[in-house]
Amino acid sequence: MVSSNANAMGIIFPNSYDSLVPELVSKRLMASIPFASRYRMIDFLLSSMVNSGIDNISIVLRQNYHSLMDHLGSGREWDLTRKNGGLNLITPFSQKGINVYSGRVEALGNILPLLHSSKEKYVIMTDCNIAANIRFSDVIAAHEKSGADVTVLYFKADLSSRASDTIMDGGEFYYTLQLDQDERVNEIHINALDIGVQNQSMNIYVVKREFLITQIEDATVRGLTYFERDVLLPKLSSIVVKGYEFTGYVALINGIKSYFDENMKLLKEENADALFSGNSIYTKVRDDNPTRYTASAKVKNVMAADGCVIEGTVENCVLFRGVKVSKGAVVKNCILMQDTVVCENAAAEYLITDKNVTISANKEVKGTSSYPVYISKRKIV
Repeated sequence: MVSSNANAMGIIFPNSYDSLVPELVSKRLMASIPFASRYRMIDFLLSSMVNSGIDNISIVLRQNYHSLMDHLGSGREWDLTRKNGGLNLITPFSQKGINVYSGRVEALGNILPLLHSSKEKYVIMTDCNIAANIRFSDVIAAHEKSGADVTVLYFKADLSSRASDTIMDGGEFYYTLQLDQDERVNEIHINALDIGVQNQSMNIYVVKREFLITQIEDATVRGLTYFERDVLLPKLSSIVVKGYEFTGYVALINGIKSYFDENMKLLKEENADALFSGNSIYTKVRDDNPTRYTASAKVKNVMAADGCVIEGTVENCVLFRGVKVSKGAVVKNCILMQDTVVCENAAAEYLITDKNVTISANKEVKGTSSYPVYISKRKIV
């Protein structure tokens, strides 16, 4: 971790896009969804902020946040246990004026006193449906150099196969950007059906704190809800919004199928290296034994966290902490979350199990590559 201060505060919205993965968020939120065998979704952007010298980070919670609070604790793993700044978890109704919010404008309106009292020059805002390793110090430097009012991160995304499938319900949107040759944003398209390679917004913004306060106060008075749709879009001609292309590895979660696919992509060495090379990604420590492979184990192309016991056959799988695959069991193309047990002679394929799931002996559970089967927490099959 770095010790230099980036003169920026971070604001994370952990509930954004919960509606895209209802199976995974019945008892948690998007930010605490397990990802890449030992991490949670929030770990990537939170670690990126800390690695860039941002040590004042607020997480504006909406609902289902017990698992996230348990995961983050005091913020010690991210070096955010501090007297000044550090990790600040803001829950609904924690004080007068803080209520359950719908969009970013309402969320930021709830924490205007915090924004006023902070000393940092810049604010970085982000959701948690993206796993990426970002050097925010570079983004801030580009923002300062450009003289923009707002800088938005985007990446090149091929929407040919999923443009019609990613329209979001419940007030959730995805945004694509039209940029000129100077990277200024001329248009913001909401849930566009354009196909091919598009400039897809990462919903990560850098903005001066005082400018943000002015915009949110004005938007709150007018009863607006969404930062992109209600604040930025109508003002593109009067304020300068610049794009910053992020060329690193991006894993975007917009549904249960993309969750499965993005985990499976990390079984390719080049993808895992692209996501985890460079700055470290920190997470909650669970002291456990290394994964143990017995003489009967047959393992091929597996990402396994600590504490696993492998006695059977495992191929093309992502295993979280404490998973056990018993002797004679065959597990292929699966994501098995923490403490899942696959009993003797069971068979599983194209499966996503939540925590503490048990696949009973001699049972066979199979999905398909286009429709992986999800088994909820603590179920016995």
